[in-house]
Amino acid sequence: MTELSRRADALRALHRPGDPLILPNAWDPGSARAVVAAGFPAVATSSGAVAEALGHADGEATPVDEMFGAVARIAAAVTVPVTADLERGYGLRPAELVERLLAAGAVGCNIEDSDPRTGELYDAEEQADLLAGIRAAARAAGVDLVLNARVDVHLRAYGPAEGRLAEAVRRARRYRAAGADCVYPIVLADPAQIRGFVAELDAPVNVLARPGTPTPAELAALGVARISYGSGVYAAARARTVEMLAGIRAGDEVFPTGEEAR
Repeated sequence: MTELSRRADALRALHRPGDPLILPNAWDPGSARAVVAAGFPAVATSSGAVAEALGHADGEATPVDEMFGAVARIAAAVTVPVTADLERGYGLRPAELVERLLAAGAVGCNIEDSDPRTGELYDAEEQADLLAGIRAAARAAGVDLVLNARVDVHLRAYGPAEGRLAEAVRRARRYRAAGADCVYPIVLADPAQIRGFVAELDAPVNVLARPGTPTPAELAALGVARISYGSGVYAAARARTVEMLAGIRAGDEVFPTGEEAR
């Protein structure tokens, strides 16, 4: 476990408010290698991208063995720390989830607080118990993995709009107290609200990069410590594939020519 512990410590140290860890999420060994080759110091998986690449829908529709198998192949392909998007844990007890995660070679994970199948938010105390169980199991296993607690209040449009930020802060504080290293108010995009969320938490905050979100430099200025791209890179690669296939079908030249082809 010594190498996994070292990687977990390295991943945790990369979460610096104002100098965020940027994670263009991978879905297979090839994309993970590309992330590292581009100079990024860690690799994160996207559950949605992995699921689709394996032929499944997002929302814990991927058989658990297939999901952890994909994580293991990604971790084996790179020498940097890997953190895995595990949705809400696929119904595994904390000890088994941690055992499988470490066996796959990953040293961090995302856990979300809504039901992937129904979209309903779990009670914050129930979620905190799950996070505390994962933290305790990881420490018992000898690897203090990096636990990223996703807060789905804005994603699920939970409650009145005017109360969502306060509810997200309430949940994030509880998850932090339960042992989360980082909190992830997914789809929170308004700069003022991000700044307020960061100030209220005094902890590493993860923001999802997507159209309409501040740039990485702007997010850094807001105090964000981690920026994820979710399934965005996979979606862009898929869109380019569709475009290229349409060009091939039409008989167009789709490959670069001259110096660009080398």
